[in-house]
Amino acid sequence: MSQRTKDWLQQAERDLEAAKWSLKGKFYEWACFNCQQATEKALKALYQHLNLDAWGHSVSKLMADLPQKTRPPKSLIGKAIYLDRFYIPTRYPNDLPSGAPMSYFTQKDAKEAIKYGEEIIRYCKDKIS
Repeated sequence: MSQRTKDWLQQAERDLEAAKWSLKGKFYEWACFNCQQATEKALKALYQHLNLDAWGHSVSKLMADLPQKTRPPKSLIGKAIYLDRFYIPTRYPNDLPSGAPMSYFTQKDAKEAIKYGEEIIRYCKDKIS
């Protein structure tokens, strides 16, 4: 494992832990955003491991662009699509019709995001080891 692979993976795991803390504190929008960030970083760790360049922030696109032998099943890419929707609206009120992001994201969203985040990170770790 290259030095940078380990760095990306460690930060991914820490971001997932931050999501769990945000869930406990009822900061659901931040739990969702942290899951998106955690999975993006785990995928960038996998790209590093494969000596490939990773561009962008879309988790589903990063997954779909992996080489065929490393690409996850469509069901996992579907979970990444769910997480992609948390990249901007969880942070910026101007991406929503009215109100603050805290009013739009629920405990259910956060729990689902954490579940999917754990699955995607596990997938990446399995491919790296």
